[in-house]
Amino acid sequence: MQDVLDVWLKVQAAWLYLEPIFSSEDIMAQMPEEGRRFTVVDSTWKECMAATAEDPSVLVATDQPGLLGRLREALELLELIQKGLNNYLEEKRLYFNRFFFLSNDELLEILSETKDPTRVQPHLKKCFEGIAKLNFNEKLEILAMISSEKEEIAFEEKIDPALARGMVEKWLLQVEESMLKNIRRVSLAGTEDYAFTKRTEWVQKWPGQVVLSGSQVYWTVEAEEAIKAGSLKTYCQKLTDQIGDTVLLVRGKLPTGIRTSLSALTVLDVHARDVIKELAEDGISNTNDFDWLKQVRYYINKEGEQDEVYVHLINTEYPYGYEYLGNSGRLVITPLTDRCYRTLMGALKLNLGGAPEGPAGTGKTETTKDLAKALAKQCVVFNC
Repeated sequence: MQDVLDVWLKVQAAWLYLEPIFSSEDIMAQMPEEGRRFTVVDSTWKECMAATAEDPSVLVATDQPGLLGRLREALELLELIQKGLNNYLEEKRLYFNRFFFLSNDELLEILSETKDPTRVQPHLKKCFEGIAKLNFNEKLEILAMISSEKEEIAFEEKIDPALARGMVEKWLLQVEESMLKNIRRVSLAGTEDYAFTKRTEWVQKWPGQVVLSGSQVYWTVEAEEAIKAGSLKTYCQKLTDQIGDTVLLVRGKLPTGIRTSLSALTVLDVHARDVIKELAEDGISNTNDFDWLKQVRYYINKEGEQDEVYVHLINTEYPYGYEYLGNSGRLVITPLTDRCYRTLMGALKLNLGGAPEGPAGTGKTETTKDLAKALAKQCVVFNC
């Protein structure tokens, strides 16, 4: 009796976990072998339970003819199914790497809704930090990505999930490629436009992420010119005036999205002004001076035919990641966070890791996330 109950409980646990998975037609179609095995186990299980329901007293229920043998067979099959399922999920993760950051349950939820691409929407945020929704047209083609703050960035080329024939990971990979391609396009276009548009208009015209990276590219260029020309004090005044203009804007009536990007911009602008003020006081006159090199600097470098944004810090240069971040705020920069950035960027350059340490709640994770935003990289937080 004890043996029967032991095996019975194991079978029950495995059946409860697998039953909702294999009740999805899509999963059955994608894993026919495991599906057949599950059907066998399912009928055994239901027969046992039906007989038990007729007379649930323990002596009768555990004495069904051949019960132990049948349960043991079912358990073996269930183990094989589990193994097959894990291999199947592993394949999907290798195809679309962002699935590695999802639990099996989350991944199965995405894979069991292949007929209707809009059903995958609620799970997008788990794969893409910045994308809360995709914009589908009536033919179910994807036209644009939308962040949690309702900011929308259009794709140059439409993506048709129907062509992936139910392979969710295939069209998600296209979404990832489109995201990188279009953020790059918008970033470079926005930066180019900076020179021809009044700054107060420019900040309202482009997505938040572009406003931040574009203004930093120009700050780097203008600061280097001011260092060479010895006009840092004049430039410092120009930056102060720019902050004043932004403050006037914020006091007026603005849509929430623009207000969010202006608050992040102000954080970076104030830091930029403080840096220039410090350089002016120290009388820096050479762009190779350490006091200038230790700042986070954005450059646009030619790579073959195309331009790419690079983030420089001391002797580290890191390609801007073009991950869509939505329209999010930024952390206030202090001398300490600056030092953390220097150390972590140096570590990245050498393919090493970094480990900020300190008491709980001092902002170790937030600083790391903020550095990821500065580099436009995906940042995944695990609580281990």
